[in-house]
Amino acid sequence: MKNKTHEADVAFIKALAEMLRDNDLTELQVKRDYGDDDSLNVRVSRQVAAMPAPPVQVAVPAAAPAAPPVAAAAAPAAAPADDPASHPGAVPSPMVGTVYTQAEPGAPAFISVGAKVSEGDTLLIIEAMKTMNHIPAPKAGTVKRILVEDGAAVEFGTPLVIIE
Repeated sequence: MKNKTHEADVAFIKALAEMLRDNDLTELQVKRDYGDDDSLNVRVSRQVAAMPAPPVQVAVPAAAPAAPPVAAAAAPAAAPADDPASHPGAVPSPMVGTVYTQAEPGAPAFISVGAKVSEGDTLLIIEAMKTMNHIPAPKAGTVKRILVEDGAAVEFGTPLVIIE
């Protein structure tokens, strides 16, 4: 069954993306086994943080057939004054991954709005390729805004926190 067409997989991925949106979920992961050497592993996630239009990402391993990514409709661009990335105290994401605001479920958050931080203090953790990367504070100051939610997917350069 390796040579069968995978049009059903594309429809399946689109259905997962719709399920994600309709049920207000942030992530779904499914693995389909077709046989010994043929499977489809799909992870569909969306960002529900401060981004205007959260993207839906579809990751398909190289062994599985390629499917076009499903994207949400783009929202109008915010005014530059409202853009947290342009704020001088913005801490951008150094990588693509999943943000965690605490060391483990049930543990207290690393930071909160109004908290004082020292240079080098852990602000968040970004998981990338099963590696937990601590994101340190680039300077001492007060946390004015937290721009991401726990479990949200982030891109390189996404503003995470504003420290003044």
